[in-house]
Formats: sequence, C-alpha cells, structure tokens
Amino acid sequence: MALPLTPPVQPMLANAVDAIPTGGDLVFEPKWDGYRCLVFRDGDEVVLQSRSGKPLNRYFPEAEAALRRGLPDRVVVDGELVVAKDDKLDFDALSERIHPAASRIALLSRTTPAGFVAFDLLALGDRLLLEEPTHRRRRVLEDLITPGDSVYLTPSTADPELARQWFELFEGAGLDGVIGKPDGPYVPGKRVMVKVKHARTAECVVAGLRWHKDTEPGTAVGSLLLGLHDAQGVLHHVGVVGSFKAAERRELARELSGLITSGEHPWVGHEDGRRLPGEINRWRGKHADWVPLRPERVIEIAYTQTEGAAPARLRHNGQFRRWRPDREPASCGYDQLEQPARYDVESVLRGEVRPA
Repeated sequence: MALPLTPPVQPMLANAVDAIPTGGDLVFEPKWDGYRCLVFRDGDEVVLQSRSGKPLNRYFPEAEAALRRGLPDRVVVDGELVVAKDDKLDFDALSERIHPAASRIALLSRTTPAGFVAFDLLALGDRLLLEEPTHRRRRVLEDLITPGDSVYLTPSTADPELARQWFELFEGAGLDGVIGKPDGPYVPGKRVMVKVKHARTAECVVAGLRWHKDTEPGTAVGSLLLGLHDAQGVLHHVGVVGSFKAAERRELARELSGLITSGEHPWVGHEDGRRLPGEINRWRGKHADWVPLRPERVIEIAYTQTEGAAPARLRHNGQFRRWRPDREPASCGYDQLEQPARYDVESVLRGEVRPA
C-alpha cells in the first residue's frame, strides 16, 4: 500500500470516567456498540483492520464493498463496524459474523449487513493527519463522508449538555455511552480519550473454570475464572462469573472442553506474586479446585467495584455480558478498569466530602 500509514496501526483508546466532563477542550461523540475498525484504502485495495491488528475483510465483504464505493481512493479512517436490527444496534448479530464458514458469512452479509461509522481521519492521499488537532481532522472528514450506502459519519459536538442528552437518548438505539476526545493529535495505542458508559464493564480472559457442585464433573460449568494482564503482561486472577442457567452450564461444558489443558499455564506453577485462583484466605482454609483452560477466549463482564492493592480483584462476582471474539486475550489489561475517586477517610467521618 502506497499510503503514509499502513496496517497494522493501534487505534487511539479511552479511559473510563463516571460522568461527562464539563471542563476542558473536549469533542464528544456517541460510543458505538460494534467492532472497532481501521480502514486503509489505496485504490482498489481495501484493508479492514481490527483493534487487535487482524484483518476483518473475510468476515465483512459487504462493508468492504461499501467502503470502496464511499471513500476516496487513498485514505485511512478510524471507525466502527455495526449491525442494526429491529431499530437498534445488535452486537450479537455482529458477533455471528466471526464464523469460519464462507457460506454462513455470505448469508449473513445479505440478511444482517454491517455498516461502517467513521469517526476519525488518520491520512488522506499523501497527507498524514496524526498530528493535526481533533477539530481539524473532523472538518476534513466531514468533507469526505456523505452518509449513506452503509457508510456513516458519527455525530460530534463540543457541548457537554448535548452530550449528556445523547448519553440518555441514544441508549434506546443500542449505543452504550459517550466518547470525549481532547482537541489534540491522534495518538495510536494510547488512552487519551475518555468514555462514559451506562455500566462498568471489562473484557477479561477466561483462563479456568469450576464444575458445578451439584453435577458430575465435566457436565456443567459452575463458574468461569477471569484474568487481566498487568503492565508487565502477567495474567492475574481477578474474579469469577457464574450466574448461568442450567442449560447454559451444560452448553459451556461442551463448548470449553477443548480448551482444558494440563500443559503450561500462567496460573500453574508460578509463585512470583501474581494473583492466583483458589488461594487460601480468611474465608477458605484450603485451596479450591479449578480446571485450567488455555487462555484464548475473551468475555465482557459487568461489575460494580474492585478491591485490594494492585493487582486488584473484583469485589463481587462479575455478570456475564457477552463473548468478545473480536478481542485478543493479550489486550485485556487492568488499565480498562475504572478506578474510584480517592477520599480522605477522616473528612468523610466528619461529614465532609473532600478528595484526598
């Protein structure tokens, strides 16, 4: 590709915050519930790159064709692949596209076609735009995108009050929050944006399981053991998710049986301070049994709070949201967890609320 920027490129990322900021020089956009996708077009050649750097063309041939029709000949655009169904975004329908059978992909590309929502511009022709401020990249992008034919331009505003309205109103359309971008450069791979979501969520590695206590081992899953990587890439056990219906427990046992391993595992035979499952604590006087899985699958969970010194753990069991086949296990890190604001406990005891 004869572009000033070629794949793979890490997209710019966001840190979670509790509310839409009112100060600062931010540009707000809806947070789309889809697959992050960087599009590289050089003439007839179009590459759809996932957040993890892998090509997505095979899974979304209709989106590739639409982008070839709707984008300039030489361009790099950041955006989101989405599927709309029954008047709202449908992430499950989108996830069905990550399927090995070409015939299945061809069918779904007709029955539930994906669209692309553009929200940033990284390069145009020979011009590299990474160092341009957000408002300037946006202005050029607006001149390029004519919404329609499955290629769209995300709304944008500098008004926090309007962003708050979007946060409330757009949830009914399947969107899951608001993104705030500083009016600065595009920084690949760095969390320089902010995101406000309707619930705390995290993508975790599934690295083990426990069998359901009331069934024969191997027939029903009791809970899935979750992991997150620290800054050094070490996988720590952070908690479990286990509120499944009986049929789901049996299906999980069948689905995950092929990942059971007796080989090398990040939680077996390591005594280097990493947080491990089944450890003895004040509530449990012996090690709890668990089954190691190859850490290849990723799920999204909802959670309320974390606790403990770094590396932290979930205070309560996580709630299963969905599988994330678009995420790589190595990308699941502690940096995505929301950190509660710190307070001076003495001030709280005195009835004052003051940051520490």
